[in-house]
Amino acid sequence: MGFSDFHGNAGVVHRLREMLAHQRFPQAVILAGPTGSGKYTLALMLAKTLNCLQPVTTDGLPDFCGKCSNCTRIAVAEDLEARTAEAVEARENLRETDKKETRLFIQTHPDVLVIPPDPPQLMIKVDQVRRVIDSIYYRPAEAKERVYVFTDAAFMKEAANSLLKVLEEPPEFATIFLLVENSGELLPTIRSRSMLVTLEALSLEEIEHYLAKHRSDWTSKQRALVARLAEGAVGKARSFDLPAYTAARAHALIILNSALRTGDHGELFKTTETYRAGAEGREKIERLLRTLYGLLQDLMFLQSGTPELLHNIDIESELRKLSEAANFDWIATAADRLAEVDRGMRRNLLRSLSLDAFAAALEK
Repeated sequence: MGFSDFHGNAGVVHRLREMLAHQRFPQAVILAGPTGSGKYTLALMLAKTLNCLQPVTTDGLPDFCGKCSNCTRIAVAEDLEARTAEAVEARENLRETDKKETRLFIQTHPDVLVIPPDPPQLMIKVDQVRRVIDSIYYRPAEAKERVYVFTDAAFMKEAANSLLKVLEEPPEFATIFLLVENSGELLPTIRSRSMLVTLEALSLEEIEHYLAKHRSDWTSKQRALVARLAEGAVGKARSFDLPAYTAARAHALIILNSALRTGDHGELFKTTETYRAGAEGREKIERLLRTLYGLLQDLMFLQSGTPELLHNIDIESELRKLSEAANFDWIATAADRLAEVDRGMRRNLLRSLSLDAFAAALEK
């Protein structure tokens, strides 16, 4: 266990470890990269290395043991989705008056605080930053370094301004990680006071090689498909729900075929009727909408003569048939209509009816 478990971006990781070795690690680091590129994993690995009680070296550079009390407690926070769900549930169990004053935090070690975006707006709020300000200037209780990990760049304006005050004069015993997809989402003044580290997307070959080792239950064709759908993000590839995606894609193809080729509403209505209300239905339709966007993008690649960019390579022949029935204007209109469906879902419009209207409006 250690940095050898981190897949890809070896040069970036090497430079960060060199900074640790020379005790020149910055007080604020922006880790930028696509979802699933390993930003959160890397931030926790660095947090462990900063605070490991039995530090080791690998390849002549600092590493973490993964066994001491600091490493193991920080490791409990690795499943960000599960820890966030626990924090949300804990807040829901509070009295109504307390809910409004309680913000989300993940803290499995007293000196390491993870700050996820706070629902329902899913933004970093000023009260969360104030919690950081209240503790950051106290020396760590059990660790060598206080570590704060903001998992998203969606700061409310007042929260961003409050964070800026901390970045202007951070204590020498604290490190702040800001995880973003695009560093441009942050205020220029925040960027200027932080070191930017960019994690690049991995190549298809690297993703497929990784999946061959870790998802041997998939066929080579399935691994090739997931590698393209993951778009260079190894974390996304590792956790990819292939059966759920395949089911959503089958429904998406029925909707597109109904609009472009068959005009048969019977199968369309049977499909859209399965999209019901409730949390499960919301997750199902969100997956369907993402899949539809992906198929429209593939149709655009075929229209523009760049089939090598296709994501859904296993159904290329079916996509070509759809492409022959479509054109650029139709695809652009479909994308606009799909955005309307997406907005309608946020207003709790009837899901099945919205999908039916989407297909009917695009019939040629």
